[in-house]
Amino acid sequence: MRNYLLYSLLFLVSSLFSQEIETDTIVLNFKEYLGYVKKYHPITKQAELNIDIGQANLMKARGGFDPKMEVDYDRKKFKGTEYYDLLNATFKIPTWYGIEFKGGFEQNDGDFLNPQNSVPDDGLFSAGVSIPIARGLLINDRMATLRKAKFFREQTKANRDLLVNQILYDASLAYFDWLRAYAEKEIYNDFVQNAKIRFEGVKRSALAGDKAAIDTTEAKIAFQNRTLSLEQAKVKLMKSSLALSNFLWLEGNVPIELQSNVIPDQKVEEVIDSTLEIEGSPLSSFTLENHPKLKSLAYKIEGLEVDRKLKANKLLPKIDLEYNFLTETPETARSFNTAEYKGGVSFSFPLFLRKERGALKLAKYKVQDARFELETTQLQIKNKVTAIFAELESFINQNELIENIVRDYNTLLAAEERKFSFGESSLFLINSREKSLIDAKLKEIEVQNKFFTTKAKLFNSLAVNPLSL
Repeated sequence: MRNYLLYSLLFLVSSLFSQEIETDTIVLNFKEYLGYVKKYHPITKQAELNIDIGQANLMKARGGFDPKMEVDYDRKKFKGTEYYDLLNATFKIPTWYGIEFKGGFEQNDGDFLNPQNSVPDDGLFSAGVSIPIARGLLINDRMATLRKAKFFREQTKANRDLLVNQILYDASLAYFDWLRAYAEKEIYNDFVQNAKIRFEGVKRSALAGDKAAIDTTEAKIAFQNRTLSLEQAKVKLMKSSLALSNFLWLEGNVPIELQSNVIPDQKVEEVIDSTLEIEGSPLSSFTLENHPKLKSLAYKIEGLEVDRKLKANKLLPKIDLEYNFLTETPETARSFNTAEYKGGVSFSFPLFLRKERGALKLAKYKVQDARFELETTQLQIKNKVTAIFAELESFINQNELIENIVRDYNTLLAAEERKFSFGESSLFLINSREKSLIDAKLKEIEVQNKFFTTKAKLFNSLAVNPLSL
């Protein structure tokens, strides 16, 4: 009984001393940590950069509909003779359906001027329109480029959400590994203290003749084994801390190295669902409609469909009509005379269409391939989420079982220590009970880690992008 009271007193002093040391520790909670990752990690900034790239592509595509001014000036003068002096200025306004409005001014002069270039001395004004009546009317390169750019912009938004979700998922796993390593280190630290107290107590009892000398050897071996395990746990904690530091950055792309006094939050289970925004998400409420991966594939298909329609349109003959009113005095609308005009028609059509038909087939195959990918991805996501929900249900039961096992092993160890204080047990049995308890506690941490990891997998599979971080 005296030895038992001595052990208890030493253990209490040791616990108070440990608490005093840990008063300077800083807790990095899970939500705060993910907030730093989402705000400052370079990959999240890279994801936002993709949005800017999509917007830039859209601006570039819209540039195909910008009005255009063209000026063509050509002059030839040789041995004092002005052969010709040609000026042709044109202003063009492209529209959505391939129709192009034009306005122009032409002024030509010279001793050897081509008769068809003869115009009044003050020049000739024109205003007209160019219309494709077959190929290029309902869809053309400019129209297709703009449509695809719009779909690409929306696709980059979906890809951004996927990229941010993935980095938060990876960061979560790093945090859980850090939490696991810290918990294992704390377990070994507690049992090292217990083994040390037991070793010191047995050694004093052996010197007093109350215990056999060989008991000190066994107590010493147990203490050394616990110390060895503690050192290994410290190395594991150090490695997991460095792995966690890979996700910590500050403004200006400044990396942060996790300090030794920073510890993980021991109450992650209370906040993990709300932090990852998977709280209250039963399997029955799961839908695929807004999944970013499927949205990205859908926008990809839309873009490929535009390309297919463009290729199909190029099977049509190219027939362009052009009509321009001509006038010397453009001040009033009445000066335009429909009988004075410049117009024409152009026609072209490949005889075999092998190039166009081949391009259309390739476009169709790309659409089919993308649709197959979409259907496969839908099934994969659905089955994966269903499996994760089943896994989570299992881990809830596993956590309850391992908690009961740890509690029972604690009871066995406490009973064995009490029997030992009365001289009715041995160090071998205490060490055996303690080893079983350590294994059970480590198993409890492992199950908890797998439980958290599975929740992170659900977050990743649902492709959630938390906005509250």
